[in-house]
This record gives sequence, C-alpha cells and structure tokens, in this order.
Amino acid sequence: MPQVVVFDLDGVVYRGSQAIPEAATLVGALRGAGCLVRFATNNSMATRQAYAERLGGHGIRAGADEIVTSTSATIDHLRAHLPEVHRLLAVGAEGMLAELTAAAFEVALARSAEAPGWNGAPLTQGWDAVVVGLDPMVDYRTIGIAAAAVRHGARFIATNADLRYPTPEGFMPGAGAIVAAVQATGGAEPLIIGKPEPAMFRGILEAAGVAPADALVIGDNPDSDVLAARRAGIPVVLVLTGIADASLARSLDGERRPDWVVPGPAEVAELLGLTLS
Repeated sequence: MPQVVVFDLDGVVYRGSQAIPEAATLVGALRGAGCLVRFATNNSMATRQAYAERLGGHGIRAGADEIVTSTSATIDHLRAHLPEVHRLLAVGAEGMLAELTAAAFEVALARSAEAPGWNGAPLTQGWDAVVVGLDPMVDYRTIGIAAAAVRHGARFIATNADLRYPTPEGFMPGAGAIVAAVQATGGAEPLIIGKPEPAMFRGILEAAGVAPADALVIGDNPDSDVLAARRAGIPVVLVLTGIADASLARSLDGERRPDWVVPGPAEVAELLGLTLS
C-alpha cells in the first residue's frame, strides 16, 4: 500500500460537472487505509480553495493545502528561482489571476492590459514575465498582446502544456494550444511548470516526507500524468476515464507507458487490495 496517493482531477475525479463513478469512494477507502491523499491538476482556471469546494461537491473532503495546481506550482517556482520577477502579464482565467495576486505579484490579464483597439502597436508598459494558462475567453488580440510582451523580453512561462481538456461531451483545447500560439507568434520557447515536468509531484513528496517508490500517481493523460510520474520516479496507474482510451493505452511505450492500465476507480481499488463499499 503506498504512503501517499496523488490524483489528477480532470478526467480522473470528474469530467466537467460530472463526477467519475466511484472516485470519491476510492479516495475514502485510501484514507481509511491510512494513505495520504493529494490532488495535482494542470488546470489553472480556479484557486486551490475553489478546487477544494468543487471536490466537496463531489463527496470528497479536501483542504486547499492538499491540492497543487499549475498556478500554485508556478508561484513556487517564481519565488524559488526568479525572485526578480514581480510584474506579470497573465493569459488565464480569473482563478489564476486571484492566486497570482494573493501571492503578492503585480498582475494584469493580457486581454485588459492594452486599449480595446490595440492592433500590434508597441505595448504601453513592460512586463517581467508572461504566464500562460487555460483561458476559455482567449482571443486573437489576447494572443497578440502576450506575444508582443515576449518579443520585448518578458520571460515566457507556461503553467502547463496540455493540448486537450476533457469535458463530459468530449474534448476542448487545453492550455498547451494557447501556449503554442503565443510561442509561434512570440518567437520564444516557454518554461513549462506543470506536468509533464516533475516539479508538482516532487513538491508533494517533499512536503509529505515520502520517497517516490512509496507513492502512487493516478492519472488519465500519458503525455502529462504518466510522463511527470516517470520523471519523478513514482509508480503510475493510467485510468481510462479521461484523455486515454483502451486503443491509445495499448500503443504506449517508453516514458509514456504506465505501470498499470485500468478502466477506472473500482479497478484501482482492486489493484491495491481495497474494498469499495
């Protein structure tokens, strides 16, 4: 039995407003068995407290300190490695803006940083960094403003590079699609903070005082969850409730190949010797 189990959220615990069947029961069974449970999401659209409340709505009790988002991981990285960065231009949702502001950065959303008629002119102010996350309101002009800041020397930071975002009906573009547009127009490579980079998982292990071999990651995306777990040295289960289906799972190899592939939470419980009631 692992000492800590890290769940991805979108596609593992829920899809949009719909809970994944038996995910909440699995979380409860793990806690009942003495496991620490943590949640790590590349989704930057909401604050950690908002995610805690959303989990509560799906029957999962969680504190904000048990949740790591790509925004919170970005804040940790900036504080540790780029202390000179203070003024941030953000492409993202209001939750990302709230988290960055609460962390004492000076932040503006790219879509409101220039006059409504902006059409490629030099920016009216300078920025230390451009932070790009998932933004369902992104438009042509926003990408142009962010790219202009990058071209003029702002550091280019991506909360994550997920190309697809699972919804109850299918998939929508992920943050990586927006990052790619800013990269193509801005002419610079981004620093990617979230999965598939291992920083989020390593931070969870360090805070819990648990070795990688004594942890387990449960994810749905071979290109983010599985890769990040591999790079952090953590065993990983791929569930087929989100990005990956059985056909994709059969094709995986190298770093993208998980230790186990199961249909969903009930089979994870069986794998760990747990009974779901």
